[in-house]
Amino acid sequence: MDAFLTLISSTAQQWWSKLPEIIAALIVLWVARQLGRYSARTLTAIFQRRGSREIHESFFNIITTSVFLFLGSILALQILGLDKLAVSLLAGGGVTAVVLGFAFREIGENFLAGIFLAFSRPFKAGDAIRSEEFEGKVTDIALRYTHLRTDDGRDVYIPSSQLFNKPVTNFTKDGLRQVSFTVGIDYRDDAAAACAVLEASIQKVPGVLSTPAAGAYILALAPQTVDLECFYWIDVFDKAHKGHRIRTQVLNGCRATLLDYGYTVSADTSTNVVVQSQSTSPTPPLS
Repeated sequence: MDAFLTLISSTAQQWWSKLPEIIAALIVLWVARQLGRYSARTLTAIFQRRGSREIHESFFNIITTSVFLFLGSILALQILGLDKLAVSLLAGGGVTAVVLGFAFREIGENFLAGIFLAFSRPFKAGDAIRSEEFEGKVTDIALRYTHLRTDDGRDVYIPSSQLFNKPVTNFTKDGLRQVSFTVGIDYRDDAAAACAVLEASIQKVPGVLSTPAAGAYILALAPQTVDLECFYWIDVFDKAHKGHRIRTQVLNGCRATLLDYGYTVSADTSTNVVVQSQSTSPTPPLS
């Protein structure tokens, strides 16, 4: 019994002698936690000003707080004289990070790519984008993937690493989108005059922007037709005019205009013209 009491007394004395270091270590942990919370709030405010989603804010808050607590724990262990434990914790954390990095390389790549995309913000929810062979409307943005809804109703989940490493076309960055189509007329028709009447017809359709202006030009001299390329601009954020309805009215208006002006359209052409370049040098005589 005396030995037990002696052990308790010596242990208490050791803890009492260590009390200043323990208090200092606890203060360090508290300060690290407060710094982590303050940094997380600052980061949240930055993300809110940039219009980021809550999932990005919560993720970065957890990461920021965890980093400060980890560093505070290392410093607290050193204050308590547990330098070896602090070094082993650092070494163990590094080894664990390397092992996890190899084991979950693709997941880590997607997370890092999602972090960079959250800062660069090349697109947002509601934008129409294309990456590689995938094209659709962005419905959800997570750190590991982006959810696209295609025009034919498919749900495509594109990894963030692909969006970060591959070219991405954003059709709705400024709300403007160009739509084009091709129409063919006969070689005997006046192609320049046809371009003028097509431009005027397109510009009359509600929803077609006046700036940038619609236009038409000769695209190619095909074997049976002179192909005219027509284009116009729409505002994808204009809820009153849908893109597919505008296209229908534009195409129908151009069809009616060409017929009203007596142009021979693609279905009525029968002229077959071979377009080729002729050599200007004389043909050498046969020997």
